[in-house]
Amino acid sequence: MKRMLMHGHGELLQTAVLLGERLIDFFMEQSESSGMVGNVYKGRVVNVLPGMQAAFVDIGLGKNAFLYIDDLLHPHLEKQPEQKPSITELVKPGQELVVQVMKEPMGSKGARVTTHFTLPGRWLVYMPIAGYVGVSKKIMAESERSRIRMIGERLRQGEEGIIMRTAAEGECQESLGADVEQLRKLWTGIQERSLTAKAPSELHREAGLLRRAVRDTLTDDIDEVWLDDASRYGEAAALLEEMTPHLVDRLKLFDARREKTSLFDRFGVTEQIDAAFQSRIRLESGGSLVWDETEALTVIDVNTAKYTGAIDLEDTVFNTNMEAADEIARLLRIRDVGGIIIIDFIDMENESNREKVMNRLSDWAKRDRTKCTVFGWTRLGLLELTRRKARDNAARQLNERCPACGGTGKKSSALHV
Repeated sequence: MKRMLMHGHGELLQTAVLLGERLIDFFMEQSESSGMVGNVYKGRVVNVLPGMQAAFVDIGLGKNAFLYIDDLLHPHLEKQPEQKPSITELVKPGQELVVQVMKEPMGSKGARVTTHFTLPGRWLVYMPIAGYVGVSKKIMAESERSRIRMIGERLRQGEEGIIMRTAAEGECQESLGADVEQLRKLWTGIQERSLTAKAPSELHREAGLLRRAVRDTLTDDIDEVWLDDASRYGEAAALLEEMTPHLVDRLKLFDARREKTSLFDRFGVTEQIDAAFQSRIRLESGGSLVWDETEALTVIDVNTAKYTGAIDLEDTVFNTNMEAADEIARLLRIRDVGGIIIIDFIDMENESNREKVMNRLSDWAKRDRTKCTVFGWTRLGLLELTRRKARDNAARQLNERCPACGGTGKKSSALHV
């Protein structure tokens, strides 16, 4: 049984996905300050830095947005110049520019923006100027990849680009064509607004978490969808009627007053979330993970702890590492970790065991909704991977920095005279 639970409390919406009773995905958003990734703005170039091949653009968010030269050049690699020009040849201070947010402001950094526009639909992603058709790597059958690629080529016009999402597998041309037409009209509206809008101003706001969850996460393998907010339940029902009417009967309203408990408590989510965000996570075998996050880097240490195994040391270490790989993949999704991730697995003598552990994590990475790349073992025996970072992760949204220790988890023991 696979369930999606949506807990609404005022402006906050939290979404959890359970496989059986186990939490496998979690995301949250404050609707009053909803995510900016995907929003389109008309901005004004404030400063151009040739030494960094970048520009800063005022899009009306307080902090200027960062625009790198690669996000100004044509999105199709075959249509880019052999040598990159200086960014001073492409933009000037005071120039007005339409851009899309690709990374939200984080810490002291402003948003990162691009001119490679992408508008996601239910079945595909529409790109106004990409000039190619792509197919999700998660669609494995070559015959199906060829079929929907051909449909994409028939549907796109001129310089348009299309990426067929995993959900497009098995869909007919009529459904895919309707998606393209809707997104094409959306882009036309953005262009028309950009002609009269004064910079800086917002031209398009990406869908909120509820719509994104229905569009991106609610697939045919979800057996039940529970909401505990009556108004959001009505909105979700309308979205399902629009996008996937055959799933409407899977939508259920949870009455917390009648049940005398919260939706997340009823399905054991609260306890699992609390455990997932600890700095030390216990494994079922008795091993443990020690988790340490900074703004750009996450380090995970794997320990055998109380697990002693039953055969020999190599077997004990291998089993602990395999279990840790599964748990780390799950926690990366729940905590929505992005950036560079370094995992210090327990040392293994057997090279084939090292390969099995890396392959296990690679298999999980392929199923991740967020782009995740496993690079392999470093010379120091650490496993290195990256995960796309677009928003502040859930840990920073759920937790506040401790005013006493400043987030270090340590208290000075020095004597003050």
